[in-house]
Amino acid sequence: MDKTLNKFVADYLWSEKVVHYSPWRQKLIGALRLLYVVIDDLTKGELTLRAMSLVYSTLLSLVPMMAVSFSVLKAFGMHNKQLEPIMLQFLAPMGAQGVEITDKIIGFIDNVKIGVLGTFGVALLFYTAISLIQKIEATFNYIWRLDQHRSIGRRFADYGSVMLIGPLLVFSAIGLSASVLSGGFVQTISTHLPFVQHLISFATEAAPYLMIIAAFTFFYMFIPNTRVTVRAGLVAGVVSGVLFQSLGWGFGSVVVSASGSGTYAIYSGFAILILFMMWMYISWLILLVGSSVAFYVQHPEYIAPIRRSGDLSIRQRETLALQVMAIIAQRYYQSRKPFSASDFVYRLRVQIQGVTRVLLALKQAGLVTENNEDPPRYLPNAPLEQTSLKTVIDAVRSDGTVPMIALRVPRKPVQGVAEVTAAIDAALDAALASTTVRDMAIGEMDAGGAEDGVDPDSDIVDEK
Repeated sequence: MDKTLNKFVADYLWSEKVVHYSPWRQKLIGALRLLYVVIDDLTKGELTLRAMSLVYSTLLSLVPMMAVSFSVLKAFGMHNKQLEPIMLQFLAPMGAQGVEITDKIIGFIDNVKIGVLGTFGVALLFYTAISLIQKIEATFNYIWRLDQHRSIGRRFADYGSVMLIGPLLVFSAIGLSASVLSGGFVQTISTHLPFVQHLISFATEAAPYLMIIAAFTFFYMFIPNTRVTVRAGLVAGVVSGVLFQSLGWGFGSVVVSASGSGTYAIYSGFAILILFMMWMYISWLILLVGSSVAFYVQHPEYIAPIRRSGDLSIRQRETLALQVMAIIAQRYYQSRKPFSASDFVYRLRVQIQGVTRVLLALKQAGLVTENNEDPPRYLPNAPLEQTSLKTVIDAVRSDGTVPMIALRVPRKPVQGVAEVTAAIDAALDAALASTTVRDMAIGEMDAGGAEDGVDPDSDIVDEK
């Protein structure tokens, strides 16, 4: 799927002449490049397919997840009816049908009696609720080119905290903002200062939009199994919030308003379910598009017209492995803070998927290990003065090796291939077997004094 969306547009946006443009025009080109790659990802169909899958999972998990969340609110004296405004705001584009769906969902939740379900029933309820967030994480990890997932323990701890504490924080924030805006001190000031009254009115009208942007930003920063910068999460949250409000207005104006003669005439009593599924699909697609925006904002090296998979050739992986081992050794001998995967990306200006694959290969070969930080940082796991460069190359070359298919009849060797591969291995042994990682790293430090682009007295990578 490496075909570009439009070759003429791609050639213009990625032209070599862009470096000679004025700063504001370069920023405009940068924004258009981001828009181009997001639309290109949408047209390839993977995001739309995953949004459809999430709609199905939502239909199965919506009531259990909300029942688990709202059960905590009941312990704090809050009733499900008090949360109806939040659901009504989400389903506002559906008009009267949204009110009907909200009433039915609240009714379902009221009928769920956790106290009489038993141990197995409560466990099944939690599993159904957590499975939805797990699928969301898998989709976000796909967008962020991540191969590693949270452990089972971390999933229950992180997802459980979202379901149990999240609704309480949202409701508390809504109640706090309402009490502040309606407090006597604010009302007294507004009577003497007219512009304060306008600010209160603006804050009241803007609160739903800010809540939606904050919710999207929270999702983008928490769900992916990687550290997402505030800038990337906030930019994606604003984009998703604008899309949600704009498409919500369009959905309510065009689809729902025309349902009296269109959708209802075709689907009759099922029309409300069809409209609900359509809006759920649009909402999930907005969430995934925003996640894609956050990824490209944080990793601009992926903004290219083609080949955004992050795959590297074997030669590129070998070079990257040597660079990674050299940096690990340099920082180890200088007693400096180890690098995480993101640090290697910023330092080497390479794509995160290639870095994670090389680090995994080195880890499986026993050359590096992770510490207990989150995200983990990488340390040497073998004596660097005894680890040859040939060992590093072999670790990357053997990554992903699968055994040959066993056959009853012995394979007939291809003439000349064995001799060539043996000659290649012999040449690598002769060139690299006697040179260790320490020799390579110390040689670079002696030549340059420190790593290029990194202050030797600081643990912060430049341009990060």
